[in-house]
Amino acid sequence: MSSVASAAARSEAAKASDRPEPTNHTAVNKPHRSFGTVIAPYLFVAPAFIVVFVFVVLAALNTFRLAFTDSTLLKPGKFVGFQNFIDLFHDEYFLTALLNSSLYVVCVVPFMVILPLILANLVKGNGRIMGFFRTAFYMPVVMSAVVVGMIWTNLLDSQGLINSILKGAGIIDEAIPFLTNRWGILFSSMFVTIWLGLGYYMVIYLTALANIDESLYEAAALDGAGPVRQFISVTMPGVRSTMVLIMMLSTISAFRVFNEVYVLTNGTAGPGGMDMTMSMLIKNEGTGIQARTGYASAISLVVLVIVGTLLIIQQIIQKRGED
Repeated sequence: MSSVASAAARSEAAKASDRPEPTNHTAVNKPHRSFGTVIAPYLFVAPAFIVVFVFVVLAALNTFRLAFTDSTLLKPGKFVGFQNFIDLFHDEYFLTALLNSSLYVVCVVPFMVILPLILANLVKGNGRIMGFFRTAFYMPVVMSAVVVGMIWTNLLDSQGLINSILKGAGIIDEAIPFLTNRWGILFSSMFVTIWLGLGYYMVIYLTALANIDESLYEAAALDGAGPVRQFISVTMPGVRSTMVLIMMLSTISAFRVFNEVYVLTNGTAGPGGMDMTMSMLIKNEGTGIQARTGYASAISLVVLVIVGTLLIIQQIIQKRGED
């Protein structure tokens, strides 16, 4: 029995020696991360974060605070509740600016959504001539506001090129008041805005058009669809999400328009200030020695609410269209 027991003991010892020793996972050395390695990424983003925090976040919070005060440039003011907002809707300039900015959105946004898409569809080829046209259409985007203002002021003035040509051709007897009439200035500014934005949104559409499968156009052509039908049935559905994006961007830009009206009116906002826009009103009320910073902040909040509401409505319409 003793020999049998000793043999069993030797067998168990041999098995135990063949078993792998348990690994202590907690004892495995992890790569050591130095303090510099951990903190370095945050140091790289810190300057940008500080700039955004100071000039965007804090500025926005301060604007919200000032909107409920009667502060001016020279005094901090005191809390007045919603008095600034009540005064706004009794201010003739505010109501005029709200009307002009709203008209800007209604008139400009549809053109900004459709015309750049048509333009992008026409110049999407790879030839040199197409590259030339793409560059030419994009040139207004990189022009300064001063240059654009000088060009269109000389073109639209009563003695400018357009009126001179029309008079010389006998089409008109008196100059068209592009820059002297309230509605003439407003619609001229809209035209300049569309002219400036065509190239920018065209580039966005070109990127979207490159993602449409060419086989869809081939299938549509085999079914007898012409260029117009292909554009409606293939191109527009293929860039639907981009159209919504451009609708949002152009809505924000149109409601906050400033440069075009300011340059064409030389900063006067037209006869009697009747071409005032919301951004121009904020600038007029919030700058200068007699600036009413609290009142201007209230206008800024109204603009924020209106633009945010428009964007929400567009999102709802988009989701219903997708459903």
